[in-house]
Amino acid sequence: MLIFRRWFLWFSLISCLILSNYSFAERIKDLASIQGVRPNQLIGYGLVVGLDNSGDMTTQTPFTVQSMVNMLGQLGINLPPGVNLMLRNVAAVMVTATLPAFSRPGQLIDVTVSSMGNAKSIRGGTLLMTPLKGIDNQVYAVAQGNILVGGAGGSAAGSSVQINHLASGRIPGGGIVERAVESALGQGEFVNLELHSVDFTTARRITEAINRIFPHGTAYSVDGRVIQLKAPQDISQRVAFISQIESLDVAPAQGIAKVIVNARTGSVVMNQAVTLEASAVAHGNLSVIINSQPIISQPGPFAERGETVVTSQAQIEVRSDEGNLMLVQSGANLAEIVQALNTIGATPQDLLAILQALKAAGSLRAELEII
Repeated sequence: MLIFRRWFLWFSLISCLILSNYSFAERIKDLASIQGVRPNQLIGYGLVVGLDNSGDMTTQTPFTVQSMVNMLGQLGINLPPGVNLMLRNVAAVMVTATLPAFSRPGQLIDVTVSSMGNAKSIRGGTLLMTPLKGIDNQVYAVAQGNILVGGAGGSAAGSSVQINHLASGRIPGGGIVERAVESALGQGEFVNLELHSVDFTTARRITEAINRIFPHGTAYSVDGRVIQLKAPQDISQRVAFISQIESLDVAPAQGIAKVIVNARTGSVVMNQAVTLEASAVAHGNLSVIINSQPIISQPGPFAERGETVVTSQAQIEVRSDEGNLMLVQSGANLAEIVQALNTIGATPQDLLAILQALKAAGSLRAELEII
């Protein structure tokens, strides 16, 4: 039994070493996309009705009243001039949606509804028919339906409670596509692949992987992002060709060593490629401690005259809680860096100054980006 445990431990150790040096492959469809196959953003202005007295205060949002009067006029209801409408059950909203590639008229898309006035909540409201336009000011979809809001809230006697956000919601399948956007699968006999991030090594590996499966010269690397593919002319064969390309596995190149520092939140994120040159790091805090203790002075016994005086005695101490000098070996990986910084007691806020000092000293072998 003891021998079996030893063999099991040795096998686990060897497996960890192998997996730590193994570069996992990814599908090409996770690394790149087809040039020209892209979604499009849509936007529209509409009205939400049916609110429980939580809509816009029309005295402060005149566009809500104007929109309501215009809509009623289109429905054949003409209001007398100068009428004062108090529409607490109506809210003006902006409606946004994403039109996927190859969408056809009649297909349903999800829409997001967001209040643009001072409505307290659009929960339980219904979006009236709203045209959604593209960048060319053409209508590509129409949205309408009941809004789903993921929050809740209530108020009474001057107290209120709220969970999540009540001024925006979604309508699953609330938009109907009315116009298609043509997306061509390449120009002529060529189809271009676009990498999600520029990397010449990854582009070369994808090109080699494609040329190993298909005839040589099928793939050609234009630059570090674009790979040109010689595709069949027939559209059905071209779709099958792209499907086979996207299913190929390729080991991407290791990314650029980068450290992201968020000075506002104090968060620090490092990728696996970050290493350090041989350096020494020390961390210490200087604290001043002031302790004040009251002292009461009274006259002696049988004194004819005297007063009780209260004084204070202060003790001032300057303490330096200095950490140990930590030596970081050259070529240390991410785990060793984190362990070394944790050993000297560095907090996320301290890491900001430590990493900047390491970068200035030339010891941090990574790109330091502060956001």
